[in-house]
Amino acid sequence: MLDPDEDDVRKAAAGDALAAGALVRRHLPRMVGLARRMLNDAAEAEDVAQEVFLRVWKEAPKWRPGAAKFETWMHRVALNLCYDRLRRRRETPDPDAGLAVADGAPSANAAWLERQRASKVHVALGALPERQRAAITLVHFEERTNIEAAEMLEVSVDALESLLARGRRSLKAALADVIEDLIGDADGAARS
Repeated sequence: MLDPDEDDVRKAAAGDALAAGALVRRHLPRMVGLARRMLNDAAEAEDVAQEVFLRVWKEAPKWRPGAAKFETWMHRVALNLCYDRLRRRRETPDPDAGLAVADGAPSANAAWLERQRASKVHVALGALPERQRAAITLVHFEERTNIEAAEMLEVSVDALESLLARGRRSLKAALADVIEDLIGDADGAARS
């Protein structure tokens, strides 16, 4: 099966701004989402996505189909940029970063519980080692297959599954008390 991006990459390499724009429209949401989950920072995620597409524009003339899918290459570039930023800042997770409550929430208690849950998950995900966080993000948030995620991380499928298993165990351990707290808070609110 042909990579749907190949034609646009070829055209972008020849200077076609419309083809480059099509690549951006097709892949920008995933690049921003991946970077946001890796960095826990919306502004940095936007910067990473922008840098990914600058590299796409610059590297398009060198792209040769067949080595790897273009989308796989883009994810690899985004992950490397995220790793670089994480190394530079020695990340300290911010439990309140990027959390927002949607209008029309059923009740203040329900909104508060959801914020608490999201915050705890956000912190637990941010506390994982980079490669485990990348594996969890690609498979669970980006909905990539294990094969695709392994290619993007440049590891074997067995190594990816090991990263996922360790990441899931760490998340489960980190969130075990939170689950009990949330259940207890919900029961207490229901009785009030």
